[in-house]
Formats: sequence, C-alpha cells, structure tokens
Amino acid sequence: MTLIKKPDIEEKWYEVLKNEFEQVYFTEIKKILIEETRHHIVFPPSPLIFNAFNLTPFENVKVVILGQDPYHNEGQAHGLAFSVPNGIQKPPSLQNIFKELNQDLNIPIPMNGNLEKWAKEGVLLLNASLTVRAHEAASHAKIGWQRFTDAAIKALSDKKENLVFILWGNYAIAKENLIDHNKHLILKTVHPSPLSASRGFFGCHHFSKTNEYLINHNIKPIDWSL
Repeated sequence: MTLIKKPDIEEKWYEVLKNEFEQVYFTEIKKILIEETRHHIVFPPSPLIFNAFNLTPFENVKVVILGQDPYHNEGQAHGLAFSVPNGIQKPPSLQNIFKELNQDLNIPIPMNGNLEKWAKEGVLLLNASLTVRAHEAASHAKIGWQRFTDAAIKALSDKKENLVFILWGNYAIAKENLIDHNKHLILKTVHPSPLSASRGFFGCHHFSKTNEYLINHNIKPIDWSL
C-alpha cells in the first residue's frame, strides 16, 4: 500500500475529510494537477489550494459562501471564493457584493478585494472547484473537485449546527440538497454577477440576515467590515 502524503490542510478539516483524501478519485485529482502544471499555468498557486480551509478551521466555521470556480486571470486567485489579493483590481461580482454590503449594513466599500478577514471571522469562502487552468473558466470543473467540496459541505451540515449557508446563483443553489434545513439557515438569491445582480441580489440583505440568525442562536456575529 502506497503511503499517502498528508495534504496541507488544517488538522480538524483533515480529520473530517480524511476518507476523501484516501479515495481513488482524489489520487486522480493529484495526477491530473501534476500533468496540468507541466503544460499549463494553474491557479491558485499550489500552496493556496486549501487556503479557505486553512484560514477558516472547521471548528471556527459560522458561515459558508459558495463560489463556483477560482478566478482564472493572473494574480487573482488565492484560494478564497470571490476574493482577490491586495492590489488586484476587484472583479465585477465582488464589486456588486461590496455594493450590497454597503446598502445592507452601511459598511464603506473597501479599497481592496481581499476577503481574508472574513475567512478569519468564520466565513468559509469555498469554491466548488479548487483549481482552474489559466484563462479557461471551469476547466477543472470535472476533474473530481466537486465530489471533494460536496463532502466538505455535507460534513459541515452533519457535524455542526446553526450555520448560515449563502448560495448565490443556480450553481450554488443546486448544493442545497447537501444541507440539513432543520439545523441551518440557507440564504439564496441570484449571482452577484452584473448579468443577474439587479434581479434579486441587490436588496437581498444576506449580510444582516446572517448576523440576525447568529445573534438569535447566541453566536457572535460576523464583522463584515474590511
């Protein structure tokens, strides 16, 4: 039996997802990524693939915001859904997220698009696919990542209580069946993309609704300011 190198992921997350790491499909993901990096640029950089899990340890998760795919242009992806590193131009969806945040909680629109502070507050910023080939959206959507991230969502639903799952757009809403409605709050609306934001994202008040739910369950609310 081959020894499996332990992935660079927070200890409790490793414990919760250990079974996934030992599956054949996960070995296949690793093989595909090794091959991909020989011929293409892959985002985010390898040490940041599990950044969402490392910045928001399993025990600290209060809120889950689901994304689809890492950003696929140079310097954008750093392992957190919707987020970009300091100094990188804010993508249109993120600009709309900040507009809604401002309208909802009167929080000033941040200069930078780096959401690491949210992650450290307990907001798991999880993309369904954890990698992407440069300049090719959804290029790694079918290599097995979704099975892995679905397992993470289900583990949170099963093992924790009173989480808030924020689902923006049809892709994220399709994950609703992994979540126990009786134990958690599910907030859903259209995607913050400029193509759909005006059809229900603006005015959804998901940030204030999240904090209202957390407070009602004696959980410290999220400080959404950046």
